[in-house]
Amino acid sequence: MMFYGWWIVIASFFIGLLVSGIIFYGFTAFFEPILREFNWTYTEVSLASSIRGMEMGILGPLVGYLADRWGSRRILLVGMATLGLGLILLGQIQSLLAFYAVMLIIAFGAGGCTSVVTMSVIARWFRRHLGKALAIMSSGFGASGLLLPVLVHLIDHFGWRGSLTILGVVIWGIGIPLSLSIRENPEAYGYGPDGDKPTVDPGVRKSKVEPPRIPYFTYLKSPSFLMINLAETFRFMALTSVVVHIMPYLSQIKIPRDQAGFIAAAIPLVSILGRFLFGWLGDVYQKGRVTAFAFFIMAMGIGSLTLISHPIFAFSFLLLFPLGFGGLTVLRGTIIAQYYDKRDFGSLIGIMMGFSALGGIMGPTFTGWIFDHLKDYSYAWLGYTFLLIFSTFLIWTGIYRAQGAQR
Repeated sequence: MMFYGWWIVIASFFIGLLVSGIIFYGFTAFFEPILREFNWTYTEVSLASSIRGMEMGILGPLVGYLADRWGSRRILLVGMATLGLGLILLGQIQSLLAFYAVMLIIAFGAGGCTSVVTMSVIARWFRRHLGKALAIMSSGFGASGLLLPVLVHLIDHFGWRGSLTILGVVIWGIGIPLSLSIRENPEAYGYGPDGDKPTVDPGVRKSKVEPPRIPYFTYLKSPSFLMINLAETFRFMALTSVVVHIMPYLSQIKIPRDQAGFIAAAIPLVSILGRFLFGWLGDVYQKGRVTAFAFFIMAMGIGSLTLISHPIFAFSFLLLFPLGFGGLTVLRGTIIAQYYDKRDFGSLIGIMMGFSALGGIMGPTFTGWIFDHLKDYSYAWLGYTFLLIFSTFLIWTGIYRAQGAQR
């Protein structure tokens, strides 16, 4: 009989696939139909995405904190119910103000279904196999881009309003049952982490008094934790800059549009391989070295962008950059679980998501500013290469300090 923790991983995979496929990768399919109906500008519609990203960045630390205190299942249920309602309401809007208001509701709902919540519960069910479990879970987000053609097909047949209503019902019909399958702690069901026998009989009260929890904001004063989060901020600056600007950059250097589309589509797909590879490496080898190596190859990958018109550098970019950032998506969770209090996993990963959101807001804007003033994206790619190399040093030092604090 399969350990129930793996069923939670499978449910989390499909939660990520569903929510990310509709909200993150899929929302672009609704841009043009909404623009045509209301004659709004790209800036007006794009502002809604920025509002959504900022709200979810703010919600990340709060959602993580609540997942630790209230449980991931409750947060997921509230998130799915709200997200489904938001999608149905979005299909009924008649004004720009209503559009913004509903996007706030959608952001609130999606914030309760992010990887902060699913990673928190998986970290309680796994220890030795945590890297592999997180790799499977996060692959749902990587594969969610494959839902985009399905959304385009829906819009072509049912219109954008009808499609949003269908998606809202799908979120309720699939997302809520998936959320109900989540269980908070293995010990309550007679398991230990990884399916091992529990060290204490689940019917017997623990006699050992657990140490007091560290106050939430105390972590923000920890040099090791701040170093790790600064590296994560730089990583997301680089990642979001590539995701947003890769097509304009490839157009600037005269890469044919069909080839540019292939390169852009390959990035999230190759990242799935990185999630599994580094998830396994993180379980087998010292996590500090593995994480530093992932930062380094991501740096080498983005450095290859400056010469991507040459086939060897195109291959180098498509191999190294997605492998690095896909692996780091998994490794950040394993680092938190190993070097900090596991009872605060959700709070800590939520704080990390907040730093990530900050990088995600700054990165594309900075890259656009570089191009506007210097008319060449290569300066931005070189800058991010050096930032990621610096992050390799930061993550190595931060984890070394965290290890010292454990002794």
